Amino acid sequence: MKILYFAWLREKIGLSEESVEVPASVQTVADLLAWLEDRGDAYRQALSEKGVVRVAVDQEHVELDHPLTGHEEVALFPPVTGG
Repeated sequence: MKILYFAWLREKIGLSEESVEVPASVQTVADLLAWLEDRGDAYRQALSEKGVVRVAVDQEHVELDHPLTGHEEVALFPPVTGG
């Protein structure tokens, strides 16, 4: 799975992207976020407020209960505002 990090998530985690093999227990976006948090302090701090983290799977915005197969591109980013 390819994971992309944007804006302050990228700054806190220290990566713009990474490819990971997630365990079979990661079935949803929420599972993925929980698994990432367990990878270390930088992830935990960046993902501590899941309510403000937005997620896109294969370039489509999804909710935390969205199912994952392990072969997707997942993008994590803060809320976007515009005018």
